[in-house]
Amino acid sequence: MRFEPIPSRSRPRRAQRSVRCLAAWLCLIGAAPAQSAFAACDPPPLGEGRVAEIVDGRSFRLTDGREVRLAGIEPAGASKTARIEALSAIVTGQDVSLRGGDEAPDRYGRQTAFVFLAPSQRLVQAQLLSEGEALVLPDVEKDCAAALMAAEAEARTAKRGTWSVNVNDVIKNAESPDDILARLGRFTIVEGKVLSVRQSGATIYLNFGRSWRQEFAVTVSRRVWPAFAAAGIVLKSLENQRIRVRGWIEERHGPRIDVVRVGQIEVLGGD
Repeated sequence: MRFEPIPSRSRPRRAQRSVRCLAAWLCLIGAAPAQSAFAACDPPPLGEGRVAEIVDGRSFRLTDGREVRLAGIEPAGASKTARIEALSAIVTGQDVSLRGGDEAPDRYGRQTAFVFLAPSQRLVQAQLLSEGEALVLPDVEKDCAAALMAAEAEARTAKRGTWSVNVNDVIKNAESPDDILARLGRFTIVEGKVLSVRQSGATIYLNFGRSWRQEFAVTVSRRVWPAFAAAGIVLKSLENQRIRVRGWIEERHGPRIDVVRVGQIEVLGGD
């Protein structure tokens, strides 16, 4: 194919238009996950500010002194330094806008919020998740949690960040209780088939093994049952289903995850 040369007088103008179009296109790509995936997630504004200092892998301080904690994620970096560097690369020195459902700070004085970079309106949580630098912590409204899950799934499919290793190093097998216990006190994703569902007093147990003293189990207290019912999930129906559950590993005989929110459980289906 033969291309005719562009007349010299029109070349700079067209080049400038091309650069502007490319810049706009890149901006739209960066903003698309936050604007499209979060269309159903619309928490009220909580103010704006400029990031002055990174506190840890999901918290930073603004120039006005406010400390902000990123809602809906748990950092997944291999070390504290790596987690801080991942967040710092995105937000340090940037102007940000905050959105969230509660203006009151947590008990540590932090403002928990969804954080958008200005002027692109890219969501910081979505960027960390899509780069594999975080996992979803489903402590947010369900539409927002669903959008965060989509960003996490993107990183898992593309094998980015923490997902670049064997997926079994990130999602633990429910049939390997010793492997799960090695993450005692840490946020973990576990996947497996629920062999039985039993109620004892005010607690429902989702059992993944025959021996409740040794095998992995999920506990759901009575106070959470209405939330599952409202979401159309009958806990008893999870028997013989494959599920993925996320939370902090505890040791009560065998390894446990205590479910306090519906979003901690993903139903993957039957055999």
